[in-house]
Amino acid sequence: MSTTQTQTRTHAGHSHGHHHHHHDNTYLVSKNKKDAGVRITRIGLYVNLGMAVGKGVGGYVFHSQALIADAIHSLTDLVSDIMTLATVSWSIKPPSERFPSGYGKVESLGSLGVSGILLGGGFMMGWAALIALAQQLFPEATEIAAQWGLLPHSHHHHGIEELGPSIHAAWLAGGSILIKEWLYRATLKVANERKSSVLASNAYHHRVDSLTAFVALLMIAGSNVLTNASWLDPVGGLVISLMVIQAGWGNTKAALYELADVGVEDEMRDNVRNAATKALADLNSGSASNSVSVRHVQGVKSGQNYLMDIELGAPPTWTIEQTRGVENLVREKVGAKVRGVKKVRVRFVSNTSDLPDFVDEFIRPNESGTPEPEPEHNHDHDHDHKGENGNARKRK
Repeated sequence: MSTTQTQTRTHAGHSHGHHHHHHDNTYLVSKNKKDAGVRITRIGLYVNLGMAVGKGVGGYVFHSQALIADAIHSLTDLVSDIMTLATVSWSIKPPSERFPSGYGKVESLGSLGVSGILLGGGFMMGWAALIALAQQLFPEATEIAAQWGLLPHSHHHHGIEELGPSIHAAWLAGGSILIKEWLYRATLKVANERKSSVLASNAYHHRVDSLTAFVALLMIAGSNVLTNASWLDPVGGLVISLMVIQAGWGNTKAALYELADVGVEDEMRDNVRNAATKALADLNSGSASNSVSVRHVQGVKSGQNYLMDIELGAPPTWTIEQTRGVENLVREKVGAKVRGVKKVRVRFVSNTSDLPDFVDEFIRPNESGTPEPEPEHNHDHDHDHKGENGNARKRK
């Protein structure tokens, strides 16, 4: 099972802020319906979707800010999963002439759009909760602000019972906790059987969801049970909306980084380096003068796909045929051992040279002060243009 260890990316000890679970989506997109991991992942997705809709409608009908915020929070968890499913057919399409690096960025673009919407939803939810809180704690001040057009008018009448959430909202929050806790235990059971850090991460997200539903339940119950405590519900809404903003920002930032071609994490680089080194082990068992070394690894993420560059140091006397054989071997082994790698570009340098680390592939900026070469096809155009300017001056 060592390959599974290499392939998975651990999520141990990450905070709720890293909620943008760019987790491994193997279980989500797998066609193998009989697999326990695939089944529990799909169940989790459908349950999340159903509960997000249920809590959203329930929160609106029962006047509960906390429940609506919890519904938006459930949606932030769904973003990456839904985007993966929606764009999976794109991300596995082979590269074309127009898209030489494949179509993986379609998923990043989709994630950016949906995360941005949810981030906006979090801010709007927080603002609505703040206004509701102000209307309950400082009714006179908010009434004046509403007359000045600074705040919306309170839709509530002065009956206290209308200010707080209905006790029925608590049933929805309570049901949400039970379902999420069951999902957490069921997913963790499969994760432990498989020793899968991916499924363990999914289970962790279910547990976090049951905690936010617990916050909502406490606030709704408190608003109904305690006297003059209807302000508790918007406080719950505010707390959960801050979690939504944090999660939404994490998702948005991850998508932006991916679109800006940020380098892959150290863990991924190490996995690729290890796979390449193992591939070269048999080759290097002979004479030291003929050995090939892995000098540098870099890469970018494109949706679910990783596009990697590997620099190998080879003896200066090698022929193109020899390097070609090693290149194919390394590409094949890295593709087989490291999950998600879709492209491996190998370049060879002499193993006696110093480490250029790919920087030498970039064209250096012109520092000599001499003018940049002009594009050739513009030459005649510029020439005529100067002539026209000259004539224009003479005419003046």
